[in-house]
Amino acid sequence: MDHAFGGPKYTIGLEEELMIVDGQNYDLVNAIESLLEDAPDGEIKPELMESVLEIATKPCANTAEAGVQLRSLRRQVAATAAGKDLLIGSAGTHPFAMWEDQRIVARPRYRDLISALRFVARQELIFGLHVHVGIDDPDKAIHVANGMRVHLPVLLALSANSPFWRADRSGLMSTRTPIFRAFPRVGIPPAYDDWDHYCREIDFMVRSGAMEDYTYLWYDVRPHPRFGTVEIRVCDSQTRVEHTLALAALIQAMVKELCEHHEAGEQLTDYPWQMLDENKWLAARHGLDGDLVDLPSSDRVATKQLARRLVDRLREHAQDLGSEGDLDGIDDLLRGGNGAARQVVVYEANHDLREVMSEIVEATVPAR
Repeated sequence: MDHAFGGPKYTIGLEEELMIVDGQNYDLVNAIESLLEDAPDGEIKPELMESVLEIATKPCANTAEAGVQLRSLRRQVAATAAGKDLLIGSAGTHPFAMWEDQRIVARPRYRDLISALRFVARQELIFGLHVHVGIDDPDKAIHVANGMRVHLPVLLALSANSPFWRADRSGLMSTRTPIFRAFPRVGIPPAYDDWDHYCREIDFMVRSGAMEDYTYLWYDVRPHPRFGTVEIRVCDSQTRVEHTLALAALIQAMVKELCEHHEAGEQLTDYPWQMLDENKWLAARHGLDGDLVDLPSSDRVATKQLARRLVDRLREHAQDLGSEGDLDGIDDLLRGGNGAARQVVVYEANHDLREVMSEIVEATVPAR
């Protein structure tokens, strides 16, 4: 398989899926095509549904550089939307939207997806954050993707930002997680021995007709050969830019640690898949307010404690990369709660989901 694993290490690129919202009542609006008409080329990309747009930074050396691009992109798309009396919002789910009201984008890939997956794809009204980190060697990319699996539950707990679904409190902090779990080829991925093993597995799935190419693997972490990156896909979209950048800084530092682990010839611990998956469930259910199993032991540890331990261990890596300043956003999440907890605080005041959506919209577009 052709790949681009050979470029500079540790560059980061951020992709955010955002909501297109009515300027008066905060309903989702099927308006991506009209926004594409008025937006500069490449500024906005369509996703599965017409009420969703995607923005993406170019590859950046660190989160300071990525933050300049991301803030500019959010402001620009908000200005484009304002010209249509629309707003932009960012969270893992829209609190009261119904998937039955959403139109599918008129693109062959998405129509084929609906044809193949039916209801499973039709109800996928969710919004995620994807973080790409550049890797300079294909075997190293496999090592990093394997090693990232144990970190996915902590990243999900920090990023959980979808406590409402179809105008109801779901009882989960990341409702986006079980909704997306209905898709095939999602969740905690299998471990691969090396690049050759990965290529054989992908080739088998393509030849069998299971999928068209590797981009139809929607795992929480995956090598992205065409970009030369490892892509982390477990996070809910973040309402505040500073939280997106904090998660990106933490992920970039995790990748650096794992790259150095591979370069030193070290082997990864073989964690039981079912316990990785159990930890992910606990993170989706409780966010930062629960416990996780502190693998490879069987001890339960407070999720916040585990997250703080990771941040402390990785801070030096973030400093080396020029991204340490954005780790302050992780401290803010641990002190003030993740996005889901903040949505619940707003909701509990008046039990008004439009008020929740108003707060999301207000916090999505940075003032500067």
